[in-house]
Amino acid sequence: MTAQITREELVEELDAGTVIAVETLGPSYYESGHLPSAINIPHTRVSELAPELLPDKQAAIVTYCSNTACANCEIAANELASLGYVNVRKYAEGKQDWIAAGLPVESGVPSSA
Repeated sequence: MTAQITREELVEELDAGTVIAVETLGPSYYESGHLPSAINIPHTRVSELAPELLPDKQAAIVTYCSNTACANCEIAANELASLGYVNVRKYAEGKQDWIAAGLPVESGVPSSA
């Protein structure tokens, strides 16, 4: 099971620039709103896109999706680990929790497009 990160920890690490947030939902969900500076790697395309978008397998990576009912972030985190990424955590509460806390989101075309 993938280690988790809290919203507060994620805010601190994003502000410090010490983590890469990866939205694991499809491009249309990413485009409508994603965590600041997050990249988009849908959970079904991790093995295809991760080598190019996440070249450093030592980097701190946090996967997230919609909410605790969504398994995409766990699936993606497990796939990243199987590809040799060593510092992967998940933000299980996801975008729903982030927005409910009043934190900012960005919109736009996904990095994987």
